[in-house]
Amino acid sequence: MATSNKRNIPWGALGPWIALGVTCLFFTIQADRFLSGENLSLVLQQVMVVGVLAIGQTLIILTAGIDLSCGMVMALGGVVMTKFAVNYGMDPYAAIACGLAVTTGFGLLNGLLVTRIKLPPFIVTLGTLNIAFAITQIYSEAQTITNLPGAMTTLGNTFNLGSTEVSLGTVTMLLLYLLAWFVLRETAPGRHLYAVGNNPEAARLTGISVDRVLVTVYALAGLFYGIAAMLSVARTGVGDPNAGQTENLDAITAVVLGGTSLFGGRGIILGTLVGAVIVGVFRNGLTLMGVASVYQTLITGILVILAVAADQMSRKGAR
Repeated sequence: MATSNKRNIPWGALGPWIALGVTCLFFTIQADRFLSGENLSLVLQQVMVVGVLAIGQTLIILTAGIDLSCGMVMALGGVVMTKFAVNYGMDPYAAIACGLAVTTGFGLLNGLLVTRIKLPPFIVTLGTLNIAFAITQIYSEAQTITNLPGAMTTLGNTFNLGSTEVSLGTVTMLLLYLLAWFVLRETAPGRHLYAVGNNPEAARLTGISVDRVLVTVYALAGLFYGIAAMLSVARTGVGDPNAGQTENLDAITAVVLGGTSLFGGRGIILGTLVGAVIVGVFRNGLTLMGVASVYQTLITGILVILAVAADQMSRKGAR
């Protein structure tokens, strides 16, 4: 019997890029200013916070979990670092470290509840979402923290790349994606993470400490949420207790649009970056078209449902 040398087209990897191309083409036709260097730079600045949140979310989803608390934990971290610096006169870098410690601690708490008490990640993070929101509002007294020291807004500064302004926060986001890509692709901890997401029991039988992997992943995700808080503070110049309201949905949407399976064990971190850019392009393009923000949220919700449906159909087709 003759064997075919034809290879299947890797739609799972190409899909996000095709979606990004189609989206950009659509908004280029609809809005003349869309492809300007100034606007594309703005898209990347708008994406950097969600993009970093989505790195942490990707790590968790690769283990077949989910984190609904990411946006609220980010808001708490931003309030802690700005309040420590402004109200208590703490050194800005020490204040940032305190904010990162708080968000990492929340991630660690999520991981311990999932592994030690064996609660579903959905329930755990739904609970910590509300806890983080309440603590943020109580601690900040629902007041925005202003008059930040210059060191806390450094990553919001820009430099010229040709005729386009690029923010230091955007560069930070891209470097974090390269680091995450290298760790997931080239190191043993990265391979262990995929193994746990594919089949935790099989991973356990090969000697991988599943609980340790999960706790580490949730704690690292918390650290990324803290970095996202730092970028949010740098971009807006304030500590906003109401930040993170839509970032949960945007981060999950970015992960799923990027080709990471909600069922775990399958996905590429650079796909998440493409997914985050797609979300940013949609919001930016719709704004240029004069579409109200509430309809942008509606469209984002539809996008995530379609992406999850496509993921489920691809799983059924692979069986």
